[in-house]
Amino acid sequence: MTFKTKPLPILYSLRNCPYAMRARIAIFKAKQTVMLRDIVLSNKPKEMITASPKATVPVLVLTNGTVLEESIDVMLWALNETDPDDLLQKQNARDLSEMLQLINTFDHDFKACLEQYKCAKRYRESNIVECREACEQYLKILERRLNSQLFLMSNTESLFDIALVPFIRQFARVERQWYLQSPYPKVRQWLNNYLQSPMFTKVMAKYPLWLDNHEVVLFGGVSKSVSQ
Repeated sequence: MTFKTKPLPILYSLRNCPYAMRARIAIFKAKQTVMLRDIVLSNKPKEMITASPKATVPVLVLTNGTVLEESIDVMLWALNETDPDDLLQKQNARDLSEMLQLINTFDHDFKACLEQYKCAKRYRESNIVECREACEQYLKILERRLNSQLFLMSNTESLFDIALVPFIRQFARVERQWYLQSPYPKVRQWLNNYLQSPMFTKVMAKYPLWLDNHEVVLFGGVSKSVSQ
């Protein structure tokens, strides 16, 4: 008996890009299956550029031809398909609206401060403390939330948590020794719980670059047949 294979969405990803990372986390959490195509920015596949001329990751090409070019859109697609952990907290529409607003604030305001902080460390600039303190204003928000609950929105995990993990991870790596002694123990515990989890190990697994051999790599739920 011959089984007809079913096409799968294609995800173009860069292993250490925080935007691609959180897209992969959402796909993994949603137990969706995609064909993963790992890339490097210095050699982008023409197929990816054709699908998304902006040529930044993540890019998700759905089976109906729809192209999602923003990480939050990839996350929402995955979790709207299946959300076994109720990360969208759909029982309260206000929660989702608040989460999206918070994610937008961190994506723009915190990310801008984080980039300045990373540059200050990389180029040994004299304003590194000021750059760190600008980032800390956002860490304080998270610490206050985690002082009264287990996760950033409530006592259950949410979209907000998995959207922020890659960026707080970046912050923690800029001045590692300072971070380990910083006045944010709840944030450290929250982040460590993710970084030390089997989920994160799988999300961060290293795969061959797609352009090297066009190997089919299934990522996520990995419960479906594959068709190129």
